[in-house]
Amino acid sequence: MSTKRDYYEVLSVARDAAGNEIKSAYRRLAIQYHPDKNPGNAEAEEKFKEATEAYSVLSDADKRARYDRFGHAGVGGASGGPGGAGFDPTIFADFSDILGDLFGFGGAGRRRGGGARAPRRGADLRYDLTLSFEKAAFGSTEKLRIPRLETCSICSGSGSADSEAPKPCTACGGHGQVRYNQGFFSVARTCPQCSGQGTIITNPCTTCRGEGLEEKQRTLEVNIPPGVEDGTRLRMTGEGEHGRFGGPPGSLYVVMGVEPHESFQREGPHVFSELKISYPQAVLGATRQVETIHGKVALEIPPGTEHGREFRMRGKGIERLDGGGKGDHRVHISVHVPRAKDLEEEQVELLRRLAEISGDEVEEEKSVLDKVKKKVFG
Repeated sequence: MSTKRDYYEVLSVARDAAGNEIKSAYRRLAIQYHPDKNPGNAEAEEKFKEATEAYSVLSDADKRARYDRFGHAGVGGASGGPGGAGFDPTIFADFSDILGDLFGFGGAGRRRGGGARAPRRGADLRYDLTLSFEKAAFGSTEKLRIPRLETCSICSGSGSADSEAPKPCTACGGHGQVRYNQGFFSVARTCPQCSGQGTIITNPCTTCRGEGLEEKQRTLEVNIPPGVEDGTRLRMTGEGEHGRFGGPPGSLYVVMGVEPHESFQREGPHVFSELKISYPQAVLGATRQVETIHGKVALEIPPGTEHGREFRMRGKGIERLDGGGKGDHRVHISVHVPRAKDLEEEQVELLRRLAEISGDEVEEEKSVLDKVKKKVFG
């Protein structure tokens, strides 16, 4: 799993942030942490690179879409290299206003907020989905039951039990905020009468209690792509909670948890397994059938193979999320050394003969009387 910080968190922007918001957020961080303004400051340089990497992904529509669906795995998962997010030193080429701010000219604009009853985006939801090793490798279709807040079916989201429109709040004049003067300062606080809505519903809907939203269960069919791994995040736009006052719905984030396999281990798109071979097979060579996620594959073991050697079977691993093809299946060789008591007498004798020919010193065979003496007297 990746240890990188979430790119939206790095830039301190919402997941539905527009391109100009992302650009403004990056501009602010670039000005703050640029190496020219922080000479010799390693921490500032790392934050500058981190912000630039986040911007290089979120400012690109295709990369952002892959990142929103699959997280860091969808954009290569590591900085640098072909297809990765990486630190791109040419990132400034598209907007000279950042360079202008760095060197003392130009200025950044500021956002202005809307009214109290402005459309509000619905909340994002998270669903933790546990998959088997095979489903994560090959993909699957899963049915999820999601509890969420949806537009009230009785009042159609108005919050009112009748057709009468909400009335402006008399305490705040419909602004949703009340201002207090403290000395030379004017402080705005959420209106206590309308809770910041700016309006009052005189006859609330009994189903949603005037909130305009009611809790419902929704069943979704989710297509899990091949190659997801533990921690992969799949974004489903518009499947979160419904918005208020005509606002858009939030997103549903399905977070994968992958169960371990009894025979295989996994590292990204690569699969690992162990193959036990006998001493004669290690010395003389052999052909063994290796179980992979794609079925059995013949593996040629050359003479003189040592314990711990690893063989790579190209393309027999898991599909990469970024479309880069399949990973490899890597076989770790373990030379099995049996205990003498588990061997037939003829096998033991052959091993003693081999040791004699090779000039190897081994434990001498003891007579029955010697074994009894050792057991009795120690």
